[in-house]
Amino acid sequence: MQNGFLHPEGSLSRAGMGLPDAEPAIRATEGLLASARASGLPVLYTRHVISEGGPEMSPRWREAAAPVLAVEPRMLSHGSWDARIIDRLAPAVDEVVVDKNRYDAFLYTDLEDALRGLEVERLLVAGVLTNVCVESTVRSALERGFDVAVASDATAAYDGFKAPSLVAMSALFATVAPWSELVPGPDVEETSA
Repeated sequence: MQNGFLHPEGSLSRAGMGLPDAEPAIRATEGLLASARASGLPVLYTRHVISEGGPEMSPRWREAAAPVLAVEPRMLSHGSWDARIIDRLAPAVDEVVVDKNRYDAFLYTDLEDALRGLEVERLLVAGVLTNVCVESTVRSALERGFDVAVASDATAAYDGFKAPSLVAMSALFATVAPWSELVPGPDVEETSA
């Protein structure tokens, strides 16, 4: 939920590649965050950050990102405004932010260590892109033994990709439902990520 992906002045929007369902996903995530925080659930963020021009990314990624990189060479670069979480969903001071440079938030990061340290067994995943980072992370979480849920209304993707991804995840990898059906009341211990 970073500026580069969701903000009208972010690199994707400026390159004409803004997400069509971003605003509903942002609103749903606002509700999810408020409910999770009120219930005392730990909230963890992942943030996709890369070096300028994305040299650590695959040639295929750089080819797909070429229109965006032409507009904003610092797309999602470390420390850039583009890489920051949008203000409306900004992490609280005590919330963990894990930087990643792969679609799978577990790959080459300390996300699993952070979750294990918090004794988390169940994840509730939200974010963008539904069919890329969200799905990659969900599959990886399941393989690591986590019980995974996806807040279907708190994800966004390009036209035609969101629904099939949610169906694929619900078939084998996660419980998929609107966030309000997945966040427990304040007296139940679960975890949102």
